[in-house]
Amino acid sequence: MKILSKEYYNNEELGQFRKDYLYLAESVRPMFTTSEWRLTRKYVVSGINSGAYNRDSHGISLLLKNIQICRVLHEKVGLKQPSILTVILYPLVASNCVDISEINDNFGDEASHLISCMSKVMSLYAQHGSIQDENFRRLLISFAEDVRVIICLIADRYVLMKMLNHNNDTDYRKHVTEECKCLYTPIAHRLGLYSIKSELEDMCVKYENRQMFDMIASQLQQTKKSRELYIQSFIEPIEQRIKATTDIKFSIKGRTKSISSILNKLNAQNTTLDKIYDLFAIRIIIDAPIEKEKLQCWQIYSIVTDMYVPNPKRMKDWISIPKSNGYESLHVTVYGPEQRWVEVQIRSKRMDEVAEKGLAAHWKYKGIKSEGAADLVMSSIREVLENNTSLNELKKDFSMELYQEEIFVFTPNGEIRQLPKGATVLDFAFHIHSRVGMTCVGAKVGNRNVKINHQLKSGDTVEIITNPQQTPKQDWLNIVVTSKARNRIKQGIKEIENREAETGKELLQRRFKNRKIDLNESDISKVIVKMGFKYQTHFYHALSIGELSVEDVLKVWDDMHSHVAQTDARIANSEHKAEDFDLSLNTLHQSRDTGSDVLVIDKDLKGIEYKLAGCCHPIYGDNVVGFVSVSGGIRIHRADCINIKNLQEQYPYRIVKAKWSGKSGSQYSITLRVVGHDDIGIVSNISSIINKEKDTLLRSINIDSNAGLFNGHLTIIVSDLSSLTAVIKKIKTVKGVRHVERVN
Repeated sequence: MKILSKEYYNNEELGQFRKDYLYLAESVRPMFTTSEWRLTRKYVVSGINSGAYNRDSHGISLLLKNIQICRVLHEKVGLKQPSILTVILYPLVASNCVDISEINDNFGDEASHLISCMSKVMSLYAQHGSIQDENFRRLLISFAEDVRVIICLIADRYVLMKMLNHNNDTDYRKHVTEECKCLYTPIAHRLGLYSIKSELEDMCVKYENRQMFDMIASQLQQTKKSRELYIQSFIEPIEQRIKATTDIKFSIKGRTKSISSILNKLNAQNTTLDKIYDLFAIRIIIDAPIEKEKLQCWQIYSIVTDMYVPNPKRMKDWISIPKSNGYESLHVTVYGPEQRWVEVQIRSKRMDEVAEKGLAAHWKYKGIKSEGAADLVMSSIREVLENNTSLNELKKDFSMELYQEEIFVFTPNGEIRQLPKGATVLDFAFHIHSRVGMTCVGAKVGNRNVKINHQLKSGDTVEIITNPQQTPKQDWLNIVVTSKARNRIKQGIKEIENREAETGKELLQRRFKNRKIDLNESDISKVIVKMGFKYQTHFYHALSIGELSVEDVLKVWDDMHSHVAQTDARIANSEHKAEDFDLSLNTLHQSRDTGSDVLVIDKDLKGIEYKLAGCCHPIYGDNVVGFVSVSGGIRIHRADCINIKNLQEQYPYRIVKAKWSGKSGSQYSITLRVVGHDDIGIVSNISSIINKEKDTLLRSINIDSNAGLFNGHLTIIVSDLSSLTAVIKKIKTVKGVRHVERVN
């Protein structure tokens, strides 16, 4: 294009533009009719003249960048005309040089649809173009409307990262690199764009740790000749054997692993480059029709493993069961010459194209509408995006789930399910259905009963065991690794908290009504803020579970309206002044007869007003801690209580030490959950054991039976932890009992 001028572009930019334009003219032009190509050129010229392709605020030329993006989309991904047009013409639509309806008339609705999607994404990007922005999630969700929009944006970042090598704005380079590392690289991995993903990772290392990048690159260059000689000596015998024993058409090539991959090995193995032997991989690519691909791949595998001893632990068969993004290949690591491990990848020409270009290459063979892998990828991305509550969790899920390797497990009916490596029984349950996950109490893996946190392995057959009385727990979030399970658990916990919050609200309303106080929404909001809660739901939930008492609320209410109790007012505001809580301990008074059941709080302070928390039901002998409430009283929690852990994070200065002293003289109500086989007499055997225990009473028992299993909830009265431990131990000895646990 003669319209490019040295006035605006340097010699290097002009040279790069000519190379990229010639590539497009030779390789991309066949996708266009003559009139379409001429019209596209005409649009680009008008865009240059109108300033639509000017440099951005960071000095990046949009014209040069977009031409390179088009080349990447065709050369590295294989996308067709609509995607190429989207990249070229979007700046014209964004600058109002061309109307979207005109694009539709000249190039069809597919191109105009993609440009509309791109416009929506870029509009949001302009508003929330920072990964630290909470609204960034809205932008990400809009990515998932069409997978090609995501691929275009990944190509955009790929080209931009290359251009940043000559950009002097270090803050901008850091921002783009972080965004690429946290977002675009893992999505490229999940889409199967391994070539682009690998280069993106290398560029991230280059910009984040230039010294290490240069060191590895330099050492690889120094050992290049010896590495090439070794690869040749490894390949030649295999070539000769295949040609002598088969008529398979094939090619063999060796490739050095990426710098980022090598750096990961250096860090993981805590070693030096000369101690890493698997710096390269050998790839054998067969040229065969689809119906003969698998057979010939396994023939090559047999030849390679006959010549070199394989490592069975490093064998990966993604031909029999491809990855969810369509990746197919046989991987085997063998013991080669000079006592070095060498990875050999065996695949067909078609498989290799899919492996390099991802889902886009898959469409070439199966058609975009019928390809289910794209839907699976979009589904997994949406699962990560839609219900995260914070940017930290968002980035965690992207780096965790989208990068993980896969395992393959079976349902009892023989259906195969794909899950990320490290997935547990609970992940599998939620993968089957949300309702199954919410009520999961365990599983049978093979013929063995396992807990919900049991990690699954490829080949496992899993039968989920459910109980309708089961509900999701906070600690489940530490068990699961899939975003689907995490999101469903959060939803379930939130629904439970909302229901309990309604109960707490009704409780407060009744007490206020008894005191003939009109519950003004504005005033109660002020009380909620004064008591250290950000949300009404959390406040009412605390009331419901006994973390907060109505008396506490009434005291704060009275203080607000009387303005008399200055000491209490100071304590009520002490969430902003941690030292006030040290003073408050001296003003606490005894409200119960401690007798022989004594708690020593903080620095040997006895006779302090305290209440046992209703959320975890601590009993004498439990490891406990105290929490100073706004009214000055102490709430005693078990040290492993989920609520106290959350409170400790928010108000560490309100946590006080507590321990039991003297002898137990009280009786405590405890609920046990017992799971076992629904055998005749099992209930009476459990009841008999409890009734025989000294100072232990059975108050109630509720048994639910389903499919030969029972799930029982027993409420018992005990005097201390040792009594409870003894009862649990004896219940476990009853024939048919599989699991006993203390509830809350």
